[in-house]
Amino acid sequence: MADRLPKFAKLGHETPSVRRLGLATRGNTHLTTDDVLYAIDNGINYLNWCAYPDGLSNAIRQLSSSQRKQIVVAMQFSARSADAANRELDSALYTLDTDYLDIITFYYVETENDWVTISAMNGALEPIRQSQMLGKVKLIGLTTHQRDLAVRRAQNRDLDLLMIRYNAAHRGAEGDIFSITDVVGIPVIAFTALRWGALLRPTSIDPLDWRPPTAQECYRFVLSNPSVAVGLMAPSDRKELEANLSLLRDWRSLTIDEMKMIRTHGDRVYQTAGVFE
Repeated sequence: MADRLPKFAKLGHETPSVRRLGLATRGNTHLTTDDVLYAIDNGINYLNWCAYPDGLSNAIRQLSSSQRKQIVVAMQFSARSADAANRELDSALYTLDTDYLDIITFYYVETENDWVTISAMNGALEPIRQSQMLGKVKLIGLTTHQRDLAVRRAQNRDLDLLMIRYNAAHRGAEGDIFSITDVVGIPVIAFTALRWGALLRPTSIDPLDWRPPTAQECYRFVLSNPSVAVGLMAPSDRKELEANLSLLRDWRSLTIDEMKMIRTHGDRVYQTAGVFE
């Protein structure tokens, strides 16, 4: 089983092959520059930046030219208008001290109107496509919770990749999205593998003596699906990071019993956790 589970993914547009376990930062994580460099030294080369100065951005600034070429830097992009897009891109390149971004994903595109605004004549998409032609951006995608919106973008081939929610409690992408992206060849980046931590906690309807899965088991669930190019982890600190990096030393799919266990737990979490249904 382990030797059949892909360790790396190709995203296209001359980006380097990436480890399928990626590293993301967010506003409430506390990874230092040294933590991020430690992850890189241990083989992580897909970095998803939250667009605010942090340990990840500082680590990117410290990369040598040769190191930078082996790292895929993805940015969550907030701009909706052309002017805002130009400002945000220039600011990002300056903050990261880099000549290009490997990936820009338009952040939290949750309605079709959002996409219409982005892709309109004075929207953010056109200047980013121009930047792509100039080599400042390699791949363009979007981040969304809305599967129908993601499917339309994949079917229309509007973008180079998709970043979607996928975890043991939210498995709708298995039927709605992966059947499309596998055919058209659009890479999928998966986020919220822990379902905002809910998958790590017991529910009110668990059987007796139930033990919730570990974070590593939740990430392994996501990575066991070959339709996922990269599964993102977002550890809060060095301890969580080191625990997650253990996956690289024990690279394998979930067993049949483990898969059944985590999917059943995911169903209970979906029933009881409330928001983000």
